Formats: sequence, C-alpha cells, structure tokens
Amino acid sequence: MHINTTHILLSLLCLSLALNFHNAVSADSLILGCGSASGGTDADGRKWVSDSAYLVSDESISATAQSQDPSLPSPVPYMSARIFSAESSYKFSVKTNQRYWLRLHFYPSTYSSLDPADAYFSVVAGGVTLMTNFSASITAQALTQAYIVREYSLAPMDFEILNVTFKPSDQHKGSYAFVNGIELVPIPDLFDKASMVGFSDQSLDVGTANLQTMFRLNVGGQYIPASNDSGLTRTWYDDSPYLYGAAFGVTSEASDKLKIQYQGMEDYVAPVDVYRTSRSMGPDPKLNQNFNLTWVFQVDGNFTYLLRLHFCEFILTKINQKVFDIYVNNQTAMASADVIAWTGSKAVPTYKDYSVYVTDGAGDEELWVALHPSIAVKPEYYDSLLNGLEVFKISNANKSLAGPNPTPSDMLVKAEAARSFASNTKSSNSVIGVSAGGIAAAGIAAAVCIVLYQRKNRQSGTDSRTASWLPLYGNSHSTASKSTISGRSTASTHVSTMAASLCRHFSLPEIKHATKNFDENLVIGVGGFGKVYKGIIDGGTKVAIKRSNPSSEQGVNEFQTEIEMLSKLRHRHLVSLIGYCEEDGEMALVYDYMAHGTLREHLYKSNKPHLSWKQRLEICIGAARGLHYLHTGAKYTIIHRDVKTTNILVDEKWVAKVSDFGLSKTGPDINQNHVSTVVKGSFGYLDPEYFRRQQLTEKSDVYSFGVVLFEVLCARPALNPSLPKEQVSLADWALHCQKKGILEDIIDPHLKGTINPECLKKFADTAEKCLSDHGLDRPSMGDILWNLEFALQLQENPDGAKAISERETPEEFNHNNIMGIHRNTLSLGNDDSDMNEASDDLNGSEVFSQIVKPKGR
Repeated sequence: MHINTTHILLSLLCLSLALNFHNAVSADSLILGCGSASGGTDADGRKWVSDSAYLVSDESISATAQSQDPSLPSPVPYMSARIFSAESSYKFSVKTNQRYWLRLHFYPSTYSSLDPADAYFSVVAGGVTLMTNFSASITAQALTQAYIVREYSLAPMDFEILNVTFKPSDQHKGSYAFVNGIELVPIPDLFDKASMVGFSDQSLDVGTANLQTMFRLNVGGQYIPASNDSGLTRTWYDDSPYLYGAAFGVTSEASDKLKIQYQGMEDYVAPVDVYRTSRSMGPDPKLNQNFNLTWVFQVDGNFTYLLRLHFCEFILTKINQKVFDIYVNNQTAMASADVIAWTGSKAVPTYKDYSVYVTDGAGDEELWVALHPSIAVKPEYYDSLLNGLEVFKISNANKSLAGPNPTPSDMLVKAEAARSFASNTKSSNSVIGVSAGGIAAAGIAAAVCIVLYQRKNRQSGTDSRTASWLPLYGNSHSTASKSTISGRSTASTHVSTMAASLCRHFSLPEIKHATKNFDENLVIGVGGFGKVYKGIIDGGTKVAIKRSNPSSEQGVNEFQTEIEMLSKLRHRHLVSLIGYCEEDGEMALVYDYMAHGTLREHLYKSNKPHLSWKQRLEICIGAARGLHYLHTGAKYTIIHRDVKTTNILVDEKWVAKVSDFGLSKTGPDINQNHVSTVVKGSFGYLDPEYFRRQQLTEKSDVYSFGVVLFEVLCARPALNPSLPKEQVSLADWALHCQKKGILEDIIDPHLKGTINPECLKKFADTAEKCLSDHGLDRPSMGDILWNLEFALQLQENPDGAKAISERETPEEFNHNNIMGIHRNTLSLGNDDSDMNEASDDLNGSEVFSQIVKPKGR
C-alpha cells in the first residue's frame, strides 16, 4: 500500500510540474516552428505551431534541412526553416505595458540548395535592431555549435502589434535570411534599477530597457533545461567554462531536507535549483585571501551590461560569518557583501543587479566578475559565495543590440579543413596513402581547437545537449574580430583571439621602456627563444621579459604555444604569464619575475650559494606538483616536453615554478594513449622511447624529471662531453651507479653526510623508476610526488615516516587516513594553490598531497 501511495504522489508531482511548465508557455505565448506546415513537439514536450498565419509578406519559402546534425536537441523546430529572399515581417499581437522574451532559433544548414554561408541578414523587432549583417553559419562555426538561440527581452511596449522584420543583407551578393523557430513569451517585470559600477551613488533604470541575454549560469550546479525553469522557459548553463585560470573553488549543494524560502522575492526570479547549489572559495582561509574567484566573459564593446548575481546562503546562519567584496571589471561593485545580512536567515534567496559600460578598446571587450573575502571586516570565514549569474546586454541610444559576427580562430579553420579533407579522402577512396605526419598534425590541431572552444567536458554530469562551452544563445562576439593589438587586427597575429583576450597586451614602447630599450645589462638569461631581460612595469613591478630572436623561425611557434597554454593556466607551481607584445616584427613574453632564477644556477657552474638537501627536495616537490597539475589537474592533459633544470624557476620565497611551454603539447584523447609528433626536447633529458617511436605521452615528462632528480642529487649537467664516454650521460651513469650500489660516490660533495640514508634510498629509487626504458614501467607524476614528499618525511622525521612506511603504502591508505589528511589535499585546479609548502606542514604528520587521487586521471 505504501508503494502505491508513493507512486501516486510521484505521478501527481510530475503532473503538477508539467502543468506549471505548460501553463507558463500557453495562452499568450507563441511558439512557432518556422517553415513547418503543422509544427510538432520538441524533446521537452513543447508544442510548436506553424508560423504561416503570422507572416505579412509573400517573399518567403518553407524548406527542410538536407542533413540533421546529431547534436540537435530535437528535429523540431530545427529541421524546417522559413527562407526570405527579400525584406519580410511577422506580425504578432501583444499586450501594452508587457515585457516579452523573444527567442530566435537558427540552424545553419543547406536548404533548397542554398549555401548557408550566403545567409547574411538583419532582424528588427518593434523598432529595436537585434542583428545587423548576422551570419548564423559563421557564428555557429566560431562557437563550435550546430545551432544558435538568441534570447531578447523586449521592454514594455505602447503598441498592440509587434513587427519582427528579417532583411537580407545588401552587402553580400545572393544573401538571404532564414529562421527556424520563434518564441514570444510574456514575462513579469523582471528588471528595475541596477547600481552603476564605478558610481556608487547612481543607478540605471533597466525597467524600460531592451536586453539581450548573453549568459545565464547556474553557478556551482548543472544544466537546467527550460522545462525545469521557474515558469519562464529559461535555460541555465554550467558556469565552469567561464572560470578564470585554475581557480575553480569548491561547489556545494543544499541538503534535500532544506527548503528554499522565497521571502520578499518572487519565485520566478530564478528556479530553486539555482539557489540549491553554489560555488565558494574553499575551506582554507590563508589560500582564500590570496586569490579571487573570477569569471570572464567575452562581450561586445560600446555597450552597457546588466549583471544579476544570485545568492542564497544555505549553510551559515549569522551576520559577519561570510563577508566578501564583489568586483566587476576591476572596479568595486559591492564592498562587504553579507548574504545573511541581506536576507535575515539561511535558505532565503536574493539577488543584486549591477550595470557597467564596456569600451571598445583593444582587449577591453570582456567582463570580469570577481569575488574576494572582505579582509577589513574580519569575518568568521574568509570565503565568498555565488549561486547564479546572468549577463544582459542593454540596447544603446540607437535602440540597437547588434554586434559583429565572431571570427573563427585560424586553428579552428585549419582543423576543420583538415577534417573535411580527411573525410572526403576516405569517402572517395581516391588517395591510397596519407602521410602519418599530416594526420597527426590535423589531429593535434583539432585537439587544440577542442580545448579552446569546448571546455565543457571538464565536469561530468552536464546535460548531453550542451556539449559546446558557450550557451546556445551565447555571445555574438566570442572571438571578436574587432579586437586589435597595437592597432592591428588579431587575425594577423600568431595568437588566437581567445588566448589574446585572457592576458595583457603590451605595446612595443612599453616593453622598451620596461627594459631600457633592451639594455644588455638587464639580460638575466638566454634560451632557444631569445634573451630574457629583467624589467619594470606599472611603476615598480618586477617582471621577466623574454624577447624572441628575430632569426629564429621556431620562435614564432614557441611564442604562440606559450600564450595559448599559459593564458589559461594558473597554479602556484607554474610560472605566471602576465602578457605579451607582438608589434613591428618583435615578439616578447612578460612573466612574473623569479628572484632566484633557475634551479640549475643553484646546482653548479655559478657563484650562488649551494642549496641544502631539504631545499632541493622542496624544489623538486614543487616542480612535481606543477607537472602533476599539467598532466591531471588542468582542464586537459598537457605534456610539457622540455622538463629540465633551466625550466624550473625559483621565486623569492624559494617556491619552484615550472616554466617555458613553447614546446608543450595537449595530450591524447580518451581513445588514444599517445600523441604522434616530431621529436623535440633537450638532449640529455629526452625520453628514449619517445625518440625511437615519435609517440609522446606524459611519461616522456616523467623520464625528463628523472634526469632532473639525479641532476639535483649529483649537481652535474645532464650531458658532459668532457667526461669519459660511459659518464657523458647523467641518466646512464646514475643508473649504472645505482645498480652497482655506488650512487653515493657521485652525489654532490656538498651533500655528503647530510642526507638520511632512508631518504636517499627513496629518492634514488624514485629517480631510477622515472628512467625506465619503457613508459609503462615509469610512475605517474602523482606517484612521484607522493614518493618525494615521503622522502622529505624520512629526512625530517625518519622515525615517524618509517612507521608509516612499515604500516602502509600509497595504495593501502584507507578512507580514514585520507580524511585525516584531507586539509592538505587541495585541488590541483586551485588558482595559485597554496598547497602549504612541505616545510610548513611536514612535521611528522601524515601529509601527502596526492593520496586522494594518486594516479591522477
């Protein structure tokens, strides 16, 4: 009987939800399947009707798409289209003083033999210009999406007839317009006044403004389809693709027993699912004070934007427990924000609206939203919180919301061309053999493009219909063609627009001023890319500026790769890229200044003080953390490909940072175990298996790191031609001595008598395993990191560490052990992860960084 009652209650609940959803889009709502004679039902159960009754002119035809992309959520409305060869309009009856959603659906495909690339058109609704010279084909290509949804919020009108006009562009021969679906949905008064960022005493009246939805994110949660919205048929997307760098923070979800209570706020503002999940900075107050939780959005310049931030504290209950500052584009939008102070109790949602103007200068066309604990008020918890985020573009004085078409990156175009070529070759069987190198190059290019444009794959549990990393109604300017660097279009540079937008652009005069016109006295290093100068920017900030050697063609590739990689990576043990310059034939990269230079400088062939064994171990641990992050903690596998002691830098606090990503490669996808590529790297550190087979894996980095470990121990170069033949290669000689049991004979004399024997054994065994001839026999960077931290334990607290060693191995740590050390197992994805230097926390406690996931991926 209980089971039957449960089933009845569940059925009633589902029926209630369905009725609520359909009630929201019935009566006064229009859902039109354009070009369809009878409409149809989509995957969410919504009924679409034919558009023919609302057409004003006869300058149109209905057509069916010749092919169906597998990523389409439903054939309805996308497989049918209304095609316009001349200016044509729809006429809709509307209520005065009523706000409406207007959603336009586009699936750029071949209709009636028309080339989708010829579809350039404008759309005007009620005198508001929504699009000008819009190309759905280019937009879909640039955003790597099969279809596009544009959502607009039309301000309350003083007329009863709304005309929506489509007009083919007169700038392109053979242009036509098309649309697959139109939604016109009446909505409540969602908007009022928004605080103007930068003008604390002023607000902007948004209640009478026309808006375009740019981003709508369920922060810390998953995709919410229109059917699960709070009656307004909105779609909410995962926020993780927009998080800056590696600072993902932590996500939380309210208990199922906790009821979200809409007190003093209408429940249609956002669905319960938005307020039941959140993203915060994490439990470490020291770490939280040193970074911002930041989201970055590409937008169109010369527009004002409305940002709506949704909050709901479902854990804490008191004022001043969690207080934080809100920044928008590096300006304070709200100081000392306290959600409990706003709402009065937990589980009560609220929201705050802010407006900001975005200029059209080079690199300015983006929105940054950042949260940081309010240190001044000394809250109980140094943390911040966000549950949802919406970004709307506000129409300008000309009643326009139109922005330029995005520009697909060069890499994306090349990858698609290569994929198309490969597909045609396979289908026609006209080519017997294809260069393996060419196929590898095409695959790598495609992988890079997927990395840049489909970051959505980072988290599981996302709805399968949202595979692309941008919302489907997304930004019209994601890879803006208007962005310029030093007055030139980024399309002519060696840097993709996306990567360029994530780091600072320096002009050549700025670089020359910082380096005193490349004064030779400021040279602090020389590498394959060129000279490295110590510089000063922004009136006192020390930086390292790497200037390319104009005669090196390889420098172009390194320049591009370095920016593409480092612009999206932030970690305590990776060197930070501040910006770049590409102007008048000069290429320069600007990094944080590393006061203590390279690791090699402190080992041999320099006058600098010798490092103690503990310092060397800590530096090796830091470098291992950085490499482990690249292999498993970043959004995609990255193989450094040039690990060596000159590429491990040390800052003023002796924190190790991995540098020089000019040769780096994105790793193989899930269906492969290697990347086929031309062999590159530094002799002496080069993986012999990679050299023989030209198949690159993360274990190639492991081999190089093994050489580094022996270099740290022995204080001699990886290759020394002046030595007897058997000793020229450090890797070969160290392995020989290790197997003969005479390794102590070749270690650095300055370390003699300072290394605990158990520590030396653990360290040497780890290095030896790294140098295994076959990659499969080498440990992962996670295992290496564990062993190095254990070696440090053996050095600092040999009795306690030995007791652990006798009790259990990394694989034998049970759940209780893991939880006991969890406070030091910070996610490798955290921006500038503090990770607590080993010297601070390895005081006999069972502390190992990678126990939770020793194997990484």
